[in-house]
Amino acid sequence: MHKRQFLRTAAALVAGTLAVGVVHAQNKPIKFQLDWRFEGPAALFLHPVSKGYFRDAGLDVTIDAGSGSAGTVTRVASGTYDMGLADMAALMEFHANNPDAPNKPVAIMMVYNNTPAAVLALKSSGIRSPKDLTGKKLGAPVFDAGRKAWPIFEKANGVGPVSWTSMDPPLRETMLVRGDVDAITGFSFTSLLNLEARGVKTEDIVVLPYAQYGVKLYGNAIIASPKLLREHPAAVRAFLAAFAKGAGEVMANPATGIQAVKARDGIINTDLELRRLRLAIDSVVASPDARAEGFGRVNPGRLSLMASQVSDAYQTKTRVDVSKVWDGSFLPDARVLDVLPKR
Repeated sequence: MHKRQFLRTAAALVAGTLAVGVVHAQNKPIKFQLDWRFEGPAALFLHPVSKGYFRDAGLDVTIDAGSGSAGTVTRVASGTYDMGLADMAALMEFHANNPDAPNKPVAIMMVYNNTPAAVLALKSSGIRSPKDLTGKKLGAPVFDAGRKAWPIFEKANGVGPVSWTSMDPPLRETMLVRGDVDAITGFSFTSLLNLEARGVKTEDIVVLPYAQYGVKLYGNAIIASPKLLREHPAAVRAFLAAFAKGAGEVMANPATGIQAVKARDGIINTDLELRRLRLAIDSVVASPDARAEGFGRVNPGRLSLMASQVSDAYQTKTRVDVSKVWDGSFLPDARVLDVLPKR
């Protein structure tokens, strides 16, 4: 009797071990590329990885740094990556300029409800409002989101003609401090901290966020390849739910999230990146517009207006088709998406 019981117990243990092995073997690999380096906002994605939320959802997720939204869109389109984080305008531009591309990525969850694009200047320039930019020399890389969307900002604020100077991203803030340009465009929470790192006091910096000056463009969204959406819809839904859980924890306790970034890039300045993360959360992730529309979601009318504005400002080959760039059907239910921090 004891022998039979022992054999049954042993068999159960073996079966359990094999079952666990099968679960891990079946974890769906997903390659995800960020829009930029491992900086503060990357905590939104690195934290759920470090906590095992993706693994618990049956996914084997790897997160890589990026080099700009356009590159992320291209790499997802090529199949190098399954998913990514990219600027919605960059995704729209790719769709409209490559109408015959066979694998155009689709946005499935909004992360930055507002574009982080902003104009930054030094108070010593005399610039205080958008109209003060008329006749000034602005600087930004040619692919900068704020520069490409400048016609929208310009029209919304009645700004007259300006001239542009191009440079590589690392030189943007340096050229402003040196006086080579009067103002720059860039992500508010990146350029602001970069200027401070170059010795400029916060009170001496003027920041004109696009979102606060009539430009209601969406910012960065999670994008996915049509192949992944078609062949593994359950994995996509599991990814978004696990991400929402982790992102909610980061928003509630940004200091915890930064530890996941530090684990991926040990040389980051923890205090600096924590501040960058908090600025990003306040300005674009948990913004008033995000609270009104709901985390992860979009307003159809606002998205359609953005599509029209991007078509015009970016001078795309074809008009942006909203139905082709956004699919909200993979989003978790409202309870799972209720992660924005209380006011």
